Amino acid sequence: MTVAPDAPILFFDSGVGGLSILAPARAALPNASIVYAADSAGFPYGTKSETEIAARVPTLLGRLVERYRPRLAVIACNTASTIALQHVRAALDIPVVGTVPAIKPAALLSKSRVFGVLGTDATVRQPYVDRLAAEHGADCIVLRHGSAALVQLAEAKLRGEALDPAIARDALAGLIDQPGGDRMDMVVLACTHFPLVEQELAAAAPHPMGFVHGGEGIARRILHLTQGQSWPEARSPGTAVFTRIDERQEALRPALATYGLNSIEAL
Repeated sequence: MTVAPDAPILFFDSGVGGLSILAPARAALPNASIVYAADSAGFPYGTKSETEIAARVPTLLGRLVERYRPRLAVIACNTASTIALQHVRAALDIPVVGTVPAIKPAALLSKSRVFGVLGTDATVRQPYVDRLAAEHGADCIVLRHGSAALVQLAEAKLRGEALDPAIARDALAGLIDQPGGDRMDMVVLACTHFPLVEQELAAAAPHPMGFVHGGEGIARRILHLTQGQSWPEARSPGTAVFTRIDERQEALRPALATYGLNSIEAL
């Protein structure tokens, strides 16, 4: 199938977290047309039921694919990926890349054999995480904690608001205060929002620890799936699409522009 050079890559998240996935992909494919879609009307996903997410995400992606005709879709959201990826792939006729917690690299990098999985409540309770931990971290203590407040912190940071350092401190404490947590040396940022506040998490850590997430791996996957396809000769402005636009989305304009997203549209 021939793909038009200006056919975009579609990134989808509940909010701005997927920008942590967009950034390495854009570095790898600087001239790619980009549509970044955020389900602001459904945000946040981490506190929603599996049933609701499994129904909502494929419907929205179907509408987005119909409107923007992307060459490929990236579900740049761990919660949506762990719950709805198979439903989306069944519904769409384009390649769909999901975001999975970076448990394998954390297990490879951990010297103490204790690492944490920091995500949303919905992600950390998924059987998928159990399987990854058993497969790649069988000799490790794998701690888990869900933080809805850290998702809100990332959104606030991109709106340029003052940040409460206690939020990052409390999120890490949810891991460290568990048995073995004092030996934790790696943390999987298992929500795409969390790399956006990695600086705040590192500052809140009581001892040095590494943070890993899946952005670079997804960029490599996009390169593989689009091998041989043609791209625009020059970089074009990207589009941010929201399912609801109010002052909170308007406040994101300066941050979105730094990711090459210069226009905002409503779905």
